[in-house]
Amino acid sequence: MSNIIKKDSEIELIKKSCQILAEVKKIVYDAAKEGVSLLELDKLAYQETIKRNAEPAFLGYLNFPNTICTALNEEVIHGIPDNRILKNGDLISIDMGVKYQGYYSDSAFSKSIGENNFENYKLIEVAKRAFDAGLKAIKPGARVNDISKAIYKVIKENNLFTPLEFSGHGIGKHLHEKPYVYNYITNNQGMLLKDNMVICIEPMIIQDSNKVKILKDGWTVVSASNKKSAHYEQTVLIKNGKGIILTEK
Repeated sequence: MSNIIKKDSEIELIKKSCQILAEVKKIVYDAAKEGVSLLELDKLAYQETIKRNAEPAFLGYLNFPNTICTALNEEVIHGIPDNRILKNGDLISIDMGVKYQGYYSDSAFSKSIGENNFENYKLIEVAKRAFDAGLKAIKPGARVNDISKAIYKVIKENNLFTPLEFSGHGIGKHLHEKPYVYNYITNNQGMLLKDNMVICIEPMIIQDSNKVKILKDGWTVVSASNKKSAHYEQTVLIKNGKGIILTEK
C-alpha cells in the first residue's frame, strides 16, 4: 500500500495528474448538453486524456468498461455510459479520473441540463456546499471525522441523505487508498490530518432516505427512492494545515 504521507516528488506527479484531469473535466462539462449521448461524452473524455499523455484511471479498473462514470437522474454513482441522450431537465453526474506516470487523480461534478430546474439546482448546490464545508474542516489538529461531520451537517440541514456504503478516500499510486473519508459521522475519529496527505472528498446527495440499490450491471448505484441525486468530488492536498483543491482549473 502507498504511504499516506506523500513525498514532495510524488506530490508533483499527483499535481500534474490533477491538472490534466481538470482540463479534461472542463471540456466534458462544457460538452454535456441537450442532444449529446453519454457515450459521446465518454469518448471525448478518453480522447482528451490520451492526448495529454495520460491514461483514464477508471477504464479497466476492477473491469469497469469505460473512461467515465455517468450517473443520470436517480443514478448516484458508477453508471456505465450508454446511448442515452441528455435532455432538458436531466441531472447528470460525471465521475472521472486520470493516471499520469503512475499517479492518480479523481473528480466528479453534477450538471443540470437545459433550462433552470429547482430540484437539480438544490441537489447540486448542497453537494458543492457539503464539499466546501468538508474542505474548510481541514485545519491543524483536525481528524478525518471532522471532515465527515462538516459534510453531514450540510446534508442534514437540507433534509437530504447520503449513502452509507460509499465514501471519499486517499489517493496516490492507487486510485483508492486510506484514509476513508465518510460523508456521515462515525464513532471512529479517524486519523490525524497531516501535510502531504492527498484525499478525495466526495459528497453524494440523495433524497428521501440513505438507501441505494445496485443495478444488474453490477456497477450502477441508484437511489432506492428513484429520485434524482448529485455528486461532487475534488482531489485535495493538505499543505500548511489547509486543504488545497488540485482538480480545478
